[in-house]
Amino acid sequence: MRHYDVVVIGAGSGNMVIDGSLAGLDVAIVEERLFGGTCLNFGCIPSKMLAYAAEVAGIVRDADRYDVDAELRRVRWTDLRDRVFARLDAEEAEGRAGRERSDFVTVYPGHARFVGAKTLEIDVDGESVTIEADQIVIAAGGRPTVPPPVEESGLPYETSDTIMRIDSPPRRLAVLGGGYVAAELAHVFAAAGAEIVIVEQAELLLGQQDEAVAKAFTDLMRERYELRLGRELKKVEGGPGALRLVLDDGSVVEADTLLVAVGRTPNSAGLDLEKAGIKTSDDGRVVVDEFQRTSVDGVYALGDICTPYPLKHVANREAEVVAHNLRYPDDLRATDHSVVPAAVFTDPQIASVGATEQECREAGKDYVAASHQYGDVAYGWAMEDTTGFCKVLADRATGRLLGAHIMGPQAATLIQPLVVAMTLDIDARTLAEQPYWIHPALTEVISNALQNLDLPSN
Repeated sequence: MRHYDVVVIGAGSGNMVIDGSLAGLDVAIVEERLFGGTCLNFGCIPSKMLAYAAEVAGIVRDADRYDVDAELRRVRWTDLRDRVFARLDAEEAEGRAGRERSDFVTVYPGHARFVGAKTLEIDVDGESVTIEADQIVIAAGGRPTVPPPVEESGLPYETSDTIMRIDSPPRRLAVLGGGYVAAELAHVFAAAGAEIVIVEQAELLLGQQDEAVAKAFTDLMRERYELRLGRELKKVEGGPGALRLVLDDGSVVEADTLLVAVGRTPNSAGLDLEKAGIKTSDDGRVVVDEFQRTSVDGVYALGDICTPYPLKHVANREAEVVAHNLRYPDDLRATDHSVVPAAVFTDPQIASVGATEQECREAGKDYVAASHQYGDVAYGWAMEDTTGFCKVLADRATGRLLGAHIMGPQAATLIQPLVVAMTLDIDARTLAEQPYWIHPALTEVISNALQNLDLPSN
């Protein structure tokens, strides 16, 4: 049995744990799919590269409102897809090759499962290899959730893992789910020419967003897509290319392609964690403490397999914490999840940080809320924007920011000053009045929203 100092399961953010500081150790990394994980190969990066092309298409399509004569002929899907994945596939190959060239890292291309507290069995090309380690990092990620009516139908479907590589856009794409993956990929394929119908159990799209954002976004999407909200999928009928989705009210959605985007599931089930005594929560996430330690001494976890925030920037931060704690077990660092921003790269963009208004209300907080429209600042005039806004929430007594929510162009960038303020505990009045805010930049929508808060004067 081969012994290692450190073994990492998963080469997404888990690969970040291995740096030059481990060069004096014997290290192994196990990856059954692709280096770079979901983000590089199936998620954040390809979807945003495609979404930016969709944004460009939208600008051309709407050029007339800016007195510019332009015509959108089409999105060249195959060329776009090939450009995106030629670059990303090369990045994946180089990431793998770089590790394979390392003189202190062994790469195992296979599936790992625990057979003891710190012992792993790896299936490598049909052969079983058993290894043990002093310290193990579980970073095996997650996968798209597929509900029983889809799985049991035996009919073809796509997930975020597969749909971005299809050969041609669907004629009519049925999207099952109303979250951020559904919103982003609907945006991409609508720009590519697909007719979109979204089936969602909730009454609003992006229901986890602030209520003002979710309602405004849903109203906008009603103008673009066919929405079947408050409906549950009961079964899938028909045949390949001619699918029939039967809903709980008896209605039927017809489509040539089905995209399943109802959430993600941690990849814990296939790791035989119980044989190592590693605890999991009811939803399958590996239980970790603030130091990313599991219930077994010397075993850590990070990323989608354990975190309550399945976001790449969270996984990267957790990887930094684990990398430190592996080297310095007597000087542990904790992961701070108190201020975690997120963004949805659809049209319009959406970004958020902190609490929603409904969460503040349900928690009984004494808060104030204020908004400002893009169309009420000078750069918003330039953009002819009529739907974007920034909403901020603060503690009534202290002015401490509780949450911020932006819907509109550049939202994912505009949210950052609010993230910094919440992280450094800068109150709303100080943030609004102390820094200069460039005029007439779009950031004025933030400063004005802050100034609109009904806070006690100093």
